[in-house]
Amino acid sequence: MGNIKNLAGQTAIYGVSSILGRLLNYLLVPLYSRVFLPDEAAVYVEMYAYVAFLIVLLTYGMETAFFRFNEKNGKNSPVFSTILTGILFSSVIFVTAAICLSGPISDLLRYPNNPEYIIYFALIIGLDAFTSIPFAKLRAENRSVRFATIKLINIGVNIGLNLFLLLFVPYAYNNLSWGPDAFGMINSGEPIIGHIFVANLAASAIVFLLLTPDFLKIRFRFDRKLWVKMFRYAFPLLILGLAGVANEMVVDRVLIKYLLPENIAAYQLGIYGMVFKIAIAMTIFTQAFRYAAEPFFFAIEKEKNSKIVYADVMKYFIILMTFMFLSIMLYMDIVKYFLGKEYYSGLKIVPILLYSHIFLGIFYNLSIWYKLSGQTRFGAYISILGTIISITLNIILIPRIGYVGSAWANFVCYAVMMVVSYFLGQKYYHVQYDMLKIFIYMGLSAALWYISVLFAKYVLPDQPNMQMAFNTLLLFIFIVVIFSSEPRLMLRLKSIGKNKGEE
Repeated sequence: MGNIKNLAGQTAIYGVSSILGRLLNYLLVPLYSRVFLPDEAAVYVEMYAYVAFLIVLLTYGMETAFFRFNEKNGKNSPVFSTILTGILFSSVIFVTAAICLSGPISDLLRYPNNPEYIIYFALIIGLDAFTSIPFAKLRAENRSVRFATIKLINIGVNIGLNLFLLLFVPYAYNNLSWGPDAFGMINSGEPIIGHIFVANLAASAIVFLLLTPDFLKIRFRFDRKLWVKMFRYAFPLLILGLAGVANEMVVDRVLIKYLLPENIAAYQLGIYGMVFKIAIAMTIFTQAFRYAAEPFFFAIEKEKNSKIVYADVMKYFIILMTFMFLSIMLYMDIVKYFLGKEYYSGLKIVPILLYSHIFLGIFYNLSIWYKLSGQTRFGAYISILGTIISITLNIILIPRIGYVGSAWANFVCYAVMMVVSYFLGQKYYHVQYDMLKIFIYMGLSAALWYISVLFAKYVLPDQPNMQMAFNTLLLFIFIVVIFSSEPRLMLRLKSIGKNKGEE
């Protein structure tokens, strides 16, 4: 429990930047869904899907390689400078090529009048890929406060500029007579989708400046032999990462755009992408957990009880994920106001997406077996399998049921990846997970939500207040079951509360 407490503490600090930061960014989704129609929002949804994919490509698994080789080679080795030099070189090549080809690329993406989108995103991707390694170094050194501070500054600048460009600039242009002379190229009487990208670029540039002191402290050395070793270790993780991002953010968005008739494709993509944001609560927690868990898992690998810790971490992770699933679904009548009314038609896919993210989170948790055993190729194989399933199901389902087909493709894809990873892990790096309780907690969360749906339909129709009270009772039942079956969890929470009280 001591190890888990340390992991929880690190997760909490990283969560300040990840969870709180994403929650602040959450405020932008209601803004986007109210100032942009689904057809316009589709541009935002699609472009950020490509960003996620390309950042993984440009970091090519070197974050995890850094943890692995930094732990093995020691702090005085050239691991950090070698990785940083390599990524700087590849990022400069990428940015230069993207800027030179911005016109043809924008034509290919059906944005012929906006080649500037390509330039914005090339710079964003290059900066974010390069700064990912200094961020990894901060994590390895347990400098979570500096990590969180810089991340929050990034988020604050991004949100501030979004509010300025999307709300204040149009207001000033229309009501304060601040026209072209005052705003130059950024004037408009209406919000412009491209200003979201401008805000992001400015925030990424500021992060680069804040991390500059970390660059200046090192002597840039490139150890070719070391880089080859790290790349061989990281390459399967690159395939894993690309397949993972393709499954989560790219395949469905691209296929919705190109498999549906052009007159409805952008509208459906906009709805799907914005409704998908509701499931981001799962992604937020998973991301914060991964930031803390990856170096933590490597650090305790040699301890006698490490596999017991891994099993406990999995169980508590699932408890939190299923609790979040219930909290969102039981209070959907409130959660739906997160989006503009134009997007309500897509709420039917939320439970599918939420459980898909539970499966994905479990898969990430299970990934310790191939990372710790050095068999990272299996992670790549599993993710490629997931990508094949995702592409196949999207191609079959999208023409028939639109974006709902993409939601089900996500669900099946992550379920298969989770199951395959579990059985392979039991063969190559056995961890005794408490499968009975895991099945009980997941089944209970799904059953309680289904009971809520039945009561809303047959027992308490058109009685929102009574339904809300009943849903609160269901959530309380889930909490009671958890603490009844996990006495150590209750004792730990009491211990934490007592320690804080004494402080």
